[in-house]
Amino acid sequence: MDKKTRKKTRKMINIPNPLAKSFKGKYFVGYSDDLALGENTSAWAGLFNPIGSGVYMFVNVWTITELLNASPLRAQIWFNAKLPGQPTSESVTVTPSNKALVPAPKPRIQLLKANNVIGTPTGGVKAFVRRTDPGTTQVFEEDGKYIFAPGGNLTVFISNPETPEELASARVAFGWWEEKNYKL
Repeated sequence: MDKKTRKKTRKMINIPNPLAKSFKGKYFVGYSDDLALGENTSAWAGLFNPIGSGVYMFVNVWTITELLNASPLRAQIWFNAKLPGQPTSESVTVTPSNKALVPAPKPRIQLLKANNVIGTPTGGVKAFVRRTDPGTTQVFEEDGKYIFAPGGNLTVFISNPETPEELASARVAFGWWEEKNYKL
């Protein structure tokens, strides 16, 4: 390659999409701890995109951890479902992943949870089911392929069907990014 050609050559680098979103302040992480279930009840944690948020939610990763080393848990992943029970709280553990930005961006997506609920989700779609063993954490990378418009949600509905009378506890964590003006 001669000098003239070398000067015109541009360097290209490949940056993973979640990292690119983090650079721009669009990537967030958060978790719901101490999800309580058992005695024939369930629990759930989910990402909720409020109506009027003005953003689309892209789910990148989610994890589930069984905390008591007690029994296997079943995690049903629901899209746009109506959940039983009332959310007990909005998670305060949500943060932008880029801590270098000042002021820090604020997420529009809400991370909600509910403990000891009776019943199962209705409406929406049960997309898939996973099982987690006692004392383990399972990680599921989705690479942003689950996309939710305002009014949508992705929820992890947790039960312990093998030992429904036993008390159980879990933690669910999420990583997602938010985009305004998303177009197909």
